[in-house]
Amino acid sequence: MAATSLKDSVSYMLAQVCRLHRQRADNYLNEIGLHVGQEMFLTELWEKEGITQSELAEQLLLQPATVTNTLRRLERDGLVDRRVDSDDQRVSRAYVTEKSHALEAPVSEKWSLLESKSFAGLSAEERMLLRRLLLQVYRNLAPSP
Repeated sequence: MAATSLKDSVSYMLAQVCRLHRQRADNYLNEIGLHVGQEMFLTELWEKEGITQSELAEQLLLQPATVTNTLRRLERDGLVDRRVDSDDQRVSRAYVTEKSHALEAPVSEKWSLLESKSFAGLSAEERMLLRRLLLQVYRNLAPSP
């Protein structure tokens, strides 16, 4: 059996798609003053405000230092407020600001635009199948608990 070339592999195509998707997401988010990735932090905080930085790192599968740096930028931009936990001074919790809440609808609109652009020409069934397949790839690559 002949070996598949790198460019013919599913992993190569996935990497190319991820690169283009990230570029398009960054373009859309820049229009509302965000950088790609920041919307993920804000989405987590909109859903569960006051979580710790370590919980945020766990949810987003990021290194704690990456979370700290991103939260620092979001705080500098007035989107997040970090506070020391009242029960444990070693723990920092993140809260969204009014400025951040004002971005919730625009982020949703940009993400919907990205979704429709990315998956144009795919039926609802094909989208569901793609989501299921990507979820399996995610599970395969995610760290074990």
